[in-house]
Amino acid sequence: MTDRAPQPVDRQLPTEESRDLLALVREIAQREIRPRAAEEEDSGRFPREIFTLLSEAGLLGLPYAGEYGGGEQPYEVYLQVLEELAAARLTVGLGVSVHSLACHGLAGYGTKEQQGAHLPAMLGGGLLGAYCLSEPAAGSDAASLTTKAERDGEDWIITGTKAWITHGGVADFYTVLARTGVAGPKGITAFLVPGDAPGLTAAVPEKKMGMKGSPTAQLHFDGVRVPDARRIGEEGQGFTIALAALDAGRLGIAACAIGVAQAALDEAVTYALDRKQFGHPIADFQGLRFMLADMATKIEAGRALYLAAARLRDAGKPFSRQAAMAKLFCTDAAMAVTTDAVQILGGYGYTADFPVERLMREAKVLQIVEGTNQIQRMVIARHLAGPETR
Repeated sequence: MTDRAPQPVDRQLPTEESRDLLALVREIAQREIRPRAAEEEDSGRFPREIFTLLSEAGLLGLPYAGEYGGGEQPYEVYLQVLEELAAARLTVGLGVSVHSLACHGLAGYGTKEQQGAHLPAMLGGGLLGAYCLSEPAAGSDAASLTTKAERDGEDWIITGTKAWITHGGVADFYTVLARTGVAGPKGITAFLVPGDAPGLTAAVPEKKMGMKGSPTAQLHFDGVRVPDARRIGEEGQGFTIALAALDAGRLGIAACAIGVAQAALDEAVTYALDRKQFGHPIADFQGLRFMLADMATKIEAGRALYLAAARLRDAGKPFSRQAAMAKLFCTDAAMAVTTDAVQILGGYGYTADFPVERLMREAKVLQIVEGTNQIQRMVIARHLAGPETR
C-alpha cells in the first residue's frame, strides 16, 4: 500500500484544552470505533458500550454547563468532535448529536430543581437519550402532531405514537413533544419521560438502507403517566423549545455529514494513490485528480459553513438561517462526495469490501433527518423574503 495516506484534518481550535480533547476523540475513534464499524453495521449491532465509554470520557455532555457534569465546550469545538466520531462511524456521531438534542430542552428551559435532579445523569452518568417530535402523520409538518398529554391531578397522561425515533427502544430517557392544548404550535408541551415508564413500548426497529446499527423505531405511549415535575418549560411552550433544539441539532447533522464526506475522501485518495492502471497510479490521471479536488473543496466549504454558524451560536447571536444553510450544504456535499468516492473505486467501490458504499448509503439519510433539505430551503427563503403569502 502507499505511504501517502491522507493526514488527519488540520483543525483550527481555540484552546490547548480543545486540541487535547480532539486528540482524545481521535484516539478513541481509531482504537474503539472504526475497527468494528463495518462488521457491526452489517450485522445491525447497536454499540451501547461505546456510548458508555464516551460518557465516562465526558464526551456526551460537551456543550453543557460544568455544574451539571457538562464539558462547557463551545459549539465550535463540540461540532468538530461530532465530525471526528461520524468519520469513524455515523451511528456513533449521529447518536451523540441526538443525545445532545434530547438534553437541550431541559438544559435550556428546565428549572434549577429539574436541572439539578436530572442533568448530571443525562450528561455524564451513562444515560442515553432520544428526541420524540415526529409522528407517522406529522413529519415536516411537526406542528400537526396528535400525541396527547392530558392533566390528571399532579400528573400528565400521554397517549399516542411517535415515529422515526433514533435510539427508540434503547434510550434511558426521551424528550417528548405532546399536545396539551389547541391545534397548531401553541398547543404543544415538552416532557422528560423515563425510558422504562409503564405503558411506553417500542415497535420493531425500521429496516433501513444505512445506519443499520442505529435503531430507529416507533414509540407507543399507552397512558404513560408523567408527573408535572417532568414538564419542561411552560404549557404551550413545547414547539418553541423544539425549534430551538432543531436549530442546534441541524449543526450537529452538518458536522456529521462532513465527517462522513471526509472519511469517503480519505478512502478515495488512498485508493487512487495505490491502484495502478496503464502503468500509473490512477491518481495521476487528470479526470480523477479533478474529482478529488472538487470533493475536497466541498468538504472544506461545508466545514467552514458549519463552523461559522457555530461561532454565531457561541457568541449568542441568531444563527437559525446559517444552521439551515449548513445542514443543507453539508448533507448535499456528503451525498455528492460519497457518490464520487464509489465511482473512483470503480467496481470495488460497489462492494462491501470497502467502506465507501456504506458511507454513500449513510449520507443519504442526512439529507432527510432533522428537517429535509427541502424544509431547509424553506427556512432560508423565509429569512430572506419573509413568510409565504399564500
